[in-house]
Amino acid sequence: MSKIGVIGAGYVGLTTAACFARLGHTVVCADVDEAKVAALSRAEVGAHEPGLAELVGEGLRAGRLRFVSGNAEALSGVDFVFLCVPTPTGVDGAADLTAVHAVLREARDAVAPGCVLVIKSTVPAGTTERVAELVGRPDVQVVSNPEFLREGHAVDDFLRPQRVVVGAEAEEAAHRVVGLYARTGAPALVTGSASAELVKYASNCFLAMKLSYVNSLAELCERVGADISDVTEGMRLDDRIGASFLEPGPGWGGSCFPKDTRALLSTADEAHVDFPLLRATIGTNGHQPHRVVSMVRDAVGPLAGARLGLLGLTFKAGTDDLRDSPALAVAALLAEEGAKLTGYDPCVSTDCGPVRVLDSPEAVAEGADGLVVLTEWPEFAELDWPNLAAAMTRPIIIDTRNLLPGDKVTEAGFHLIALGRPAQPLIQDQN
Repeated sequence: MSKIGVIGAGYVGLTTAACFARLGHTVVCADVDEAKVAALSRAEVGAHEPGLAELVGEGLRAGRLRFVSGNAEALSGVDFVFLCVPTPTGVDGAADLTAVHAVLREARDAVAPGCVLVIKSTVPAGTTERVAELVGRPDVQVVSNPEFLREGHAVDDFLRPQRVVVGAEAEEAAHRVVGLYARTGAPALVTGSASAELVKYASNCFLAMKLSYVNSLAELCERVGADISDVTEGMRLDDRIGASFLEPGPGWGGSCFPKDTRALLSTADEAHVDFPLLRATIGTNGHQPHRVVSMVRDAVGPLAGARLGLLGLTFKAGTDDLRDSPALAVAALLAEEGAKLTGYDPCVSTDCGPVRVLDSPEAVAEGADGLVVLTEWPEFAELDWPNLAAAMTRPIIIDTRNLLPGDKVTEAGFHLIALGRPAQPLIQDQN
């Protein structure tokens, strides 16, 4: 087994550190946030990621996992250093590599001969080869090993991955990195570093494209009287298309898709490659929150002063991540038109911008002119619909995730509007 340093204890870094410890390696995970390091050293994991807290505790008890503030201990005396630092979107849409460069400058003087520097952060094609020149040590190799972790499934994705992708110009270093994952039994793809880097962007952007496509298709279904659920079910039966990422919604968000689509488009622009498909994917997603607001307005009427309850605030179910959440984009647009917003999300306890966060769906429904389902939390499909309808001023619900049981909801007296489905006749207000 190997000694591994992990730089960055964020979502990717913490999962990487805890899972490598589970695989039997000895891991030192460094972060600049001293309070976070202290909490993690007590096995206190703030992120909502199933199984991660248990793995951190297991690694600490076994002595295979340590957390430190500052990078020195994670760089010296280790066989591998994994860079798991942020690469946010810069002002021009390109990935900001400031944190990557800073760690590599520190590493070039600190790591032992033979150490492999592994870039797990998402970086543009060509980055690994360029930063190897920055390191400037022939006895230290720089390798790309992109992560493919889904929030809410990160532990399972790391320990049971569909593939391990490693890119390097030095094949021996690449195979050393592949060996770290041997106990997962996953197939490995060894490529040049630029190809490995592009795999991550290509994968995420393709998934974003599928979501934008199905959202446009849902709008078409509404206009021609088709049902998007039937259409996508027919598509899923075709093995060439695949079953996933065919659910319409208020848009895609989170920490990856918005950043990665913009970064890949920036890379294409720099390479003088016209990429209208990706540009349209981004544009369609930007349109989607406006479309949801239009649906709400059509159902509820003028939004100024309307009391609306939002069910779900995170960018998707299974996570507490609010970054680039389409739910919050919708909320901002509703607030601009004067709507009074309350919200409930099982993973959110503090107010989010214009949304006053309450502690239950029932509290959100009280006196509301309408409910809007924005995140696909399974519990929302099991609510007490007659009780909610009775609590509302007007029992109107807009389901942007096609999550709700239509028959039960309408039987309870709701007027239900769902993405990509023929509209039901509006129940007139009897007051």
